[in-house]
Amino acid sequence: MRNRIQRNSRRGFSLTELLIVIAIILIIVAAALPRLTRARMFAEETAAIRAVSVMHTAQTQYYSQFGRYATSLAELGPPASGAAGPNGADLLDRELGEGRKGGYLFAIQGNPQGYVISAQPKQFGTNGSRTFFSDQTQIIRNRFSNEPATPQDPEIGSSDKPTADKK
Repeated sequence: MRNRIQRNSRRGFSLTELLIVIAIILIIVAAALPRLTRARMFAEETAAIRAVSVMHTAQTQYYSQFGRYATSLAELGPPASGAAGPNGADLLDRELGEGRKGGYLFAIQGNPQGYVISAQPKQFGTNGSRTFFSDQTQIIRNRFSNEPATPQDPEIGSSDKPTADKK
């Protein structure tokens, strides 16, 4: 009888053991979460760079069809109704034509020499840690701050990302 009572009392895990396992799991999650956030932010930035490249292609096609660059994303996006034309060339998907894609907000401004593209994260530090600028030269520039990137900022891929070592 006594063996039977001891066997029943040792079945399963004690509350202390379960709490220790939960604490270990929480520590592992807390260590992995910043890496996951950085990876997601990097993916959003990469998607924004790709979207800027897509806008360059759309601008080139728009110029060949209508003899000028589009002055807004709406002109590159799908038409409001009917067939494609200068007010809606159907060269970008609806989401990008409305100025948003993934975690970034996009804008195009036309000027007499060409056009300017800007991309800003919806929420700096969460969706992205840099802003982007490009124009008809198709060189994409970036700035590692929440200020808009400019033509004076470094090109994508240049190795001048701010680090703690630089003064």
